[in-house]
Amino acid sequence: MIEKIRKTEEEWKEILTPEQFRVMRQHGTEAPFVCSWRKDEDGTYQCAACGLPLFRHEDKFDSGTGWPSYFEPIAPDHVEYFEDTSGGMTREEVRCARCGSHLGHVFEDAPPREPGGPPQKRYCINSIALKFVPETDEGPGDGE
Repeated sequence: MIEKIRKTEEEWKEILTPEQFRVMRQHGTEAPFVCSWRKDEDGTYQCAACGLPLFRHEDKFDSGTGWPSYFEPIAPDHVEYFEDTSGGMTREEVRCARCGSHLGHVFEDAPPREPGGPPQKRYCINSIALKFVPETDEGPGDGE
């Protein structure tokens, strides 16, 4: 079980940039194709608000949507799911399990990981909600 971090929205405003606050605390979405980091190296994508490891580089793929996409989180209990009915549609929202920050959404439309395999989940995540930490800086890439 992940220990929760509780802060007021004013405390989050002091920690996050205005755009991170809009996306992560007010459930916004960044524009597609604005990801400032295009990492092609081993490492972990952590929550930009609290540092919880969320995704591994090896689980990242190019979905063509303009947002970073992952097949699965680093551990099932590192993310939480909520129904999102905003924008006139129903989607499954993904939040950081430690701090409750909005990360993005999960869809059932990812390509198979292996040829002929079953379709996978696509974790469509706002890049501004993540911080990339190269494996050389953090050890094996899945610790907390």
